[in-house]
Amino acid sequence: MGSLLGLVVGIGVLLVWHGCTVTPSGRARRVSRERTQELLLQAGLPRLRPGQLIAAQLATALLVAVVAVILTQSLVVSAVFGAFGATLPRLLVHRLRVKRRSDLRELWPEVVDNLTSGVRAGLSLPEALAGVGIRGPEPLREPFLAFGADYRASGRFDHSLDRLKAALADPVGDRICESLRVAREVGGTDLGRLLGTLSGFLRDDARTRAELLARQSWSVNAARMAVAAPWLVLMLLATQQETLAAYDTPVGAVILVTGAGLSVLAYRLMVRIGQITL
Repeated sequence: MGSLLGLVVGIGVLLVWHGCTVTPSGRARRVSRERTQELLLQAGLPRLRPGQLIAAQLATALLVAVVAVILTQSLVVSAVFGAFGATLPRLLVHRLRVKRRSDLRELWPEVVDNLTSGVRAGLSLPEALAGVGIRGPEPLREPFLAFGADYRASGRFDHSLDRLKAALADPVGDRICESLRVAREVGGTDLGRLLGTLSGFLRDDARTRAELLARQSWSVNAARMAVAAPWLVLMLLATQQETLAAYDTPVGAVILVTGAGLSVLAYRLMVRIGQITL
């Protein structure tokens, strides 16, 4: 009786855990597609679709695998390098996202200064936002011009602001848009003071983040080299046919797959530990 009760309790716990953690396949694909699209927007690639990124990953994997087969004559080693090659387009997109965020972080105080000047000159908040598309920094003019056109067509500030947030695809831009939304809803005469405070905060944040990144860069680069070093050694060993023959055995294949999995896990852990909250 005790064994049966324990079995029933165990099955119940397993079912609860399964229901809380497992996502339906259709929903999982939709969430993954939305995250990939958001990543592309944040990288400044709005015209690129998730399917095109996946196709680029598959093409890169095939190209790397074919080149590795020609050079090494080893299917196992070529498959591992092909799998690493599949990650190159996504890593490039991540690098573009980091660069775009870094560039925009230097421009946001200027945007807020433009808004402050417009509000103090007597413009309404929507007019000041649309004016950034004319007088603001060049890389950010297009989304603000689109905001002005959308607001003139619809007259709905919240809707136009949501579309502006989506077009900017930047966490600092989200904070600015939400601050402006709250300021418009609350009303009052302190909008200029709020924008001045926000500009100072953004400059302090950019300065502090730059110092953190400068101190962090050497340790991050060292961690990346530590992850890449075993595979650079494998590339050097690939010039020796007896070494490749050892990796073509089942034991060698298990060693390579295990090493690849540990490398990916170590890299993701390194990125997570070294991540600076936006």
